[in-house]
Amino acid sequence: MKALEEKILKDGEVIGTEIVKVDGFINHKIDVKFMDEMGNEFARLFKDARPNKILTVEASGIAIACSASRSFGYIPVVFAKKAAPNTMTEDTYTAEARSFTKGTVSLIRVSKKHLEKGDRVLILDDFLAHGEAGLALCDIVKQAGAEVVGLGAAIEKTYQGGAAKLRGYGINVKSLAAIAKIEDGKVTFTKSE
Repeated sequence: MKALEEKILKDGEVIGTEIVKVDGFINHKIDVKFMDEMGNEFARLFKDARPNKILTVEASGIAIACSASRSFGYIPVVFAKKAAPNTMTEDTYTAEARSFTKGTVSLIRVSKKHLEKGDRVLILDDFLAHGEAGLALCDIVKQAGAEVVGLGAAIEKTYQGGAAKLRGYGINVKSLAAIAKIEDGKVTFTKSE
């Protein structure tokens, strides 16, 4: 998505050789109109997958998932929680997800009443780096007896190998912007779909 690449270059901030900070429009302050454009693009990329639910991880993936939901005709958005609130008393599907950006491991959880056998689940998130969150979400979908029909990321860091790892498991992975490398404070993109 050329518009996302341009927005990353214009409004993003490069930190070292691993991090592109996009908190000014994706995950701290949200550019809702642009988020809807990304949602429309995810709907175009995954139109043949026919998802009936979208799954993401709190918190950065929620806005992207909600925008995509509108483009898919308002299908439900389910998000995995990183902490179990007192109100989450029902049985849950759980999986461990490592965040390389934060240097933490979280036990993510989804209430069993929100994912069901036979669901066709599209997984969406803001970033795809090493693929750990994606694998954890795929595991949760599998526990539910549902099917992962695709995994989309707003921004993929191809050099960190997560998309290749997920594709190795047969998952249809698509990214709106794919970063080939970060060098000398400059982002270089690969061909995006």
